[in-house]
Amino acid sequence: MGSLLSISDIKDDVKYILDLAIKIKAGDVEERPLEGKTLAMIFQKSSTRTRVSFDVGMYQLGGRAIFLSSNDLQMGRGEPISDTAKVLSRFVDGIMIRAIKHSDVEELAKYSDVPVINGLTDLEHPCQVLADMLTIKEHLGDWEGRKICFVGDGNNVSNSLLLIAPLLGMDMSLACPKGYEPCESILKTALEYAEEFNTEITITDDIGVALENVDAVFTDVWVSMGDEVEKAQREIDFAPFQVNKDLMSIANDDAIFLHCLPAVRGQEVTADVIDGPQSVIYDEAENRMHAQKAILYYYLK
Repeated sequence: MGSLLSISDIKDDVKYILDLAIKIKAGDVEERPLEGKTLAMIFQKSSTRTRVSFDVGMYQLGGRAIFLSSNDLQMGRGEPISDTAKVLSRFVDGIMIRAIKHSDVEELAKYSDVPVINGLTDLEHPCQVLADMLTIKEHLGDWEGRKICFVGDGNNVSNSLLLIAPLLGMDMSLACPKGYEPCESILKTALEYAEEFNTEITITDDIGVALENVDAVFTDVWVSMGDEVEKAQREIDFAPFQVNKDLMSIANDDAIFLHCLPAVRGQEVTADVIDGPQSVIYDEAENRMHAQKAILYYYLK
């Protein structure tokens, strides 16, 4: 079955997993399909949505989740990731990890005998964008022919959005300051997907161009965990990219606003947008659980 480290790992099954999430949310899947299954949850970073949604989701599917912080594991005292992977594989049916470095997740998956799910790394956030796509489906009706725009940093969320958008028949633009572009290798793959699925990807520092004919506007914090030393400079560089009413007015009239949370109101987004009628952030947050239940079903059933 493999592991979910990147959206590319489920390139051929993205629609299947999202359709499964819709069925699970509607109660159209058998009760407690993961009875007797156990998920280890490793957290190198603090979490609200990832921790609670995976824990509750696993419980609702009939299984159980075990929370393991870095301080709970011998990894925190220098045990090799390979040893941790081999040992946990003897105990549990799957491992979810919220990590600092993507390479740590790759190494964990390399030595694990059970599926490893990327709950967030510095490179990608596949669970988040699956929830985002579920939210778009619910609010806009379908993916095909839609256009989404991410405003801000070329970070893990925007990287994963670049990969998933063309797989669902969507165009995507990324409005970011120069010097904050997405990962080059991910962009290369995303452009290949766009050519394969006849969609368009645009990377620009011109917000007006990026927001033309957009159906969904995304943003994220300007200073992610690990970027604190760059805080002052980032606040200067990203100031013109704040999502406010003027910016939202460039997008389509019925465009929705999404944010992976936590948010800094008054910084990357104004309060009147994130708390306004176009915002679907709480549906989006709830859909983390439904999307992840589909992932758990897909990998652990």
